Amino acid sequence: MYLEQFFIEGLGCASYLVGCEGAGVAAVVDPDRDVQKYVDAAEQRGMRITHIIETHLHADHVSGNTELAARTGAVIYVHEAAQAEFPHETVKGNDVLKLGNVELRVRFTPGHTPESITLLVVDTTRATEPWMALTGDTLFVGDAGRPDLVGIEAARDLAGHMHDTLHNEYLTLDDGVMILPGHGAGSLCGKSIGSVLSTTMGFERKHNPALQVHGREAYISFATSGLPEQPGNHKRIKQINRHGPRPLGEVKPHPLSIQESVAQFRMGAALLDTRSKADFKARHIPGAVHLEADAQLSNRVGFVLPPDVPIILMLADPNDYQQVVYSLARVGYDKVIGYLGESLATWEALGLPTTAGDIRDIQPLELQSLLESEPSPIVIDVRESWEFASGHVPGAKLISLGEFSKRYSELDPHQPIALICASGSRSQSAAALLGQKGFETVYNVVGGTYNWMQYGLPLERN
Repeated sequence: MYLEQFFIEGLGCASYLVGCEGAGVAAVVDPDRDVQKYVDAAEQRGMRITHIIETHLHADHVSGNTELAARTGAVIYVHEAAQAEFPHETVKGNDVLKLGNVELRVRFTPGHTPESITLLVVDTTRATEPWMALTGDTLFVGDAGRPDLVGIEAARDLAGHMHDTLHNEYLTLDDGVMILPGHGAGSLCGKSIGSVLSTTMGFERKHNPALQVHGREAYISFATSGLPEQPGNHKRIKQINRHGPRPLGEVKPHPLSIQESVAQFRMGAALLDTRSKADFKARHIPGAVHLEADAQLSNRVGFVLPPDVPIILMLADPNDYQQVVYSLARVGYDKVIGYLGESLATWEALGLPTTAGDIRDIQPLELQSLLESEPSPIVIDVRESWEFASGHVPGAKLISLGEFSKRYSELDPHQPIALICASGSRSQSAAALLGQKGFETVYNVVGGTYNWMQYGLPLERN
């Protein structure tokens, strides 16, 4: 048996290649949009990919299932409750998918979604009992899948199903079964997923908080309270995955001239500047949205750009093109036209404008000083309501990041705005949107509320 885990930083997504080298066949479980890595890995082990299995229809990232099927001829398998609209075969609980000497035993484990499944992996050359469990978004390291991504109205019902799944399926497994989840730290599909990428059933039985809550009603309350913000654009991503993602084909760098770019801007294309913050501050094209080409790009773009807008990239290095395109495609941003292939110096030589400055990073003590001066900034906290209630900068107004793109118009673009979250990440996304919308003075509080507390500054609770 062969098993390999693939992990995407930032989104925290894990996918798996599992197969039988003797029979030369393999399956990919929960494929990412960049599918060539699975094809290459299988070929290196002398296997061909015959099965593509989704543990559920994802809400935080777009699957690579249709692309991988087109490249390999493999069949896609999803649970019969998924209502998937793309070509596939359905599975149900207790089905067995065979890959030579490897068996993938399907368990129906609803809770995160109505169609969630777990795959118990059996290497029949060693034993008849499961060795590993590919748990998708049901059981994580130190956590369990959140129940609200299908819709908040369904959360209590799904939380009840999750309780039943955890107690009737997972807690019946032997302590030695390896748990290989569909997400690690960074994902918004759980409350507090651990950073280690695998665990054992025995360790989770003792130490996972979700497995310590035994009453069904108690678990429903536990699972539906204190949830983090929902992934940006999650309803659209879910629909894309239900319909079947559009194959991207081979992603190659596509430079655009300034004339081509300007023509696209006039037709409504957005400019996404992915250079460093320092380079962007020094000089950039007016109206550009700034998000660095780092591991958080996938998580942030849904809060600052509409999903259907054509995008032109500004890159620090053209070699970053493929990485950035996949980071956007993973969250359903497929309309990347290309990248600006000429320099800002050439842009200016053609008489086109540039500007400098942008969002200014400030420390908590500087924010406190600004709040005591005139005109003082209004502080916008972009955390979730439960975080805000636990303690916030005195006088701050709550607009969660998930609502920010709809509510920023409530703010005066001429008034200084200071944005704060827990650690400075979410507030940076909100600041990028205000910068693109022409707000005159925008501050991002470095380190967020945690840093504010480290300085011993006062908190207000309500």
